[in-house]
Amino acid sequence: MGKPKYDGVVECVHYKPNGEVDWVRAYERRGATFSDYVVIPRDTLIQKLRSGKKYVVGKRIPEMASTFDIIASVRVSSSAGKDILVSDDRPSDRDHLPGVPVF
Repeated sequence: MGKPKYDGVVECVHYKPNGEVDWVRAYERRGATFSDYVVIPRDTLIQKLRSGKKYVVGKRIPEMASTFDIIASVRVSSSAGKDILVSDDRPSDRDHLPGVPVF
């Protein structure tokens, strides 16, 4: 079995009252396996995505170690000079991560 083609898996998200992502809870690649979950602030996630890291939306499969059910890729988009986190192709002027449980 080959190495997954992503660096992190976003499991849940916390939004600010204005609809912007505050932080995400994710698993990050640590060599051949993944970490326990870590909390990643919005700005740090955007920096990681801009530096070429690939994050996806998904959930860990119970009792299957570092195996995940992947839903979509997370990417940074821009609207009116503002960074926006999205995981679908729907045009949006605010952060939009459908399928990610809200914490």
